[in-house]
Amino acid sequence: MTEQGVFLERKDRVAVVRLHRPKRQNAFNEAMFTGLGRVTRELRKNLPRAVVITGADNVFSAGFDVNPDNPWVADLVAAVEKSEKGPADRLIRDLRAVVDSFVSLPVPIIAAVNGLAYGGGAELAVRCDLRVMDPDAVICFSEVRLGLMPDWGGGACLARLIGPSRAADLVLTARKVAAGEAIALGLANRVSAPGQSVDEAMTIADMIARNGPRAVRCALNVIRQSRNQSLLQSLDLEASQAASLIVSGECFYGVGAFLEKRAPDFPDDDRQFMEE
Repeated sequence: MTEQGVFLERKDRVAVVRLHRPKRQNAFNEAMFTGLGRVTRELRKNLPRAVVITGADNVFSAGFDVNPDNPWVADLVAAVEKSEKGPADRLIRDLRAVVDSFVSLPVPIIAAVNGLAYGGGAELAVRCDLRVMDPDAVICFSEVRLGLMPDWGGGACLARLIGPSRAADLVLTARKVAAGEAIALGLANRVSAPGQSVDEAMTIADMIARNGPRAVRCALNVIRQSRNQSLLQSLDLEASQAASLIVSGECFYGVGAFLEKRAPDFPDDDRQFMEE
């Protein structure tokens, strides 16, 4: 494995994305964002049934690398000196577009928060569908300590996840949230045994992978879309997705296996539903 990058590994029907820049606590520079974009494109071409994302060396990610050696930092400093909003706005939108593309993959994405997740790292975790935390892991929306604010979509998504008041508490104080509190807030789904956050996330991913892939994608789409819809809109979408799912024929595999008292074996290729 090279010194830094974003690496993809496939384990049966589950993909594992690993952030690997240990000397900078897996902080994102241009190479890391390029790597996340590349991995996202690879996953989109050949969809797994679930994705687990984690970091190297017991660290999830320290977020955006504010080290002066990062060329983007020099560009932002120049923009501040000239009072030019444009460069900052373009960079924020470009970086968020990479995150948007990853978290919009049409399969469940599970963040295995195996250590500190600060700033953009916390935002990336929040934007995933599920979060598993190691008992010693910490999530911290640390941006305001630096005179910055969340800009990878994490602030807005956090408010929808745990409510505006609780989100304000975490974002405006920039305080550290341990695993136990994260569970209580609804910020984390599970706390693993020590050092086992990736294994726990893989257990969840494997459970998901055994289910109908179309059923999972359709249900996930309704859940994700509900963040921006009224209840009536979500109910309409759910009914439409459910009807499309039924006529796809995937239920033949699931119901047939249930009646025969055996585990179902769902195909991945949509064309198989049309041919049978």
